[in-house]
Amino acid sequence: MSNDVLSDIKRMHIMTLLESGKRIDGRGFEERRKIELMPNFVPRAEGSARLKLGDTDVLAGIKMDIGTPFPDTPDSGVMTTNAELIPMASPFFESGPPRPEAIELSRVVDRGIRESQTVDMGKLCITPGEEVWIMFIDIHTLDYDGNLFDAASLAALAALKGTTVPAAKFGKGEDYALPVEHLPIASTFVKIGDKILLDPNYEEQQVANARLTITFDENGDLRAMQKGIGGGFTSEEVKYMMEVAKRTSREVMDELF
Repeated sequence: MSNDVLSDIKRMHIMTLLESGKRIDGRGFEERRKIELMPNFVPRAEGSARLKLGDTDVLAGIKMDIGTPFPDTPDSGVMTTNAELIPMASPFFESGPPRPEAIELSRVVDRGIRESQTVDMGKLCITPGEEVWIMFIDIHTLDYDGNLFDAASLAALAALKGTTVPAAKFGKGEDYALPVEHLPIASTFVKIGDKILLDPNYEEQQVANARLTITFDENGDLRAMQKGIGGGFTSEEVKYMMEVAKRTSREVMDELF
């Protein structure tokens, strides 16, 4: 039996369940999988966190270094985000140059943090125009069962909250906590047929028509949106997803932070 036939059978099975109000793993349409957070997972890192979202497992690490600021932001620190899809996490991940999926993942995580102004980058300036702190966010996928966007975003946020700026190591005074000021929570939805599901697992993501990630901060302010896959959403569907994202992101915030 070909992979296409197997995919069609899987899609029909999932859609049949959805029509009866059920998901393949028994969750409600607006229900996230269980979240397990392990902060400070790598003791020698400036900051780190391991997070499991169902069977999706990611590790985020923070590295701080000193460098020169960008010319247009001479009094602001620098942030760069990188995501790695480790081959052992999924038979579909390969070693080598970053795949488009890894690039998209890093951009979604970066945009949520940057647009939410999670970190006060002005406080990472050492000498305007000369020296600033550079913050590297590295995300490693350990096991993949769908929805890396939410898992990686939460892991990165937890790692940032536990980060210590190593000022003493560089002769720049005493160490201090990274100035984290906002908490962006990403919520990813997929559309299968005419059904909208929060936090898709791998099988749901494989048969989805469209995907949308929505990020709200702790004040309930919309900070970022990222659409993926080829299909589209109606304005009413987007409104519905925003309402669900705003409500459930508050629940995640209260649970983890």
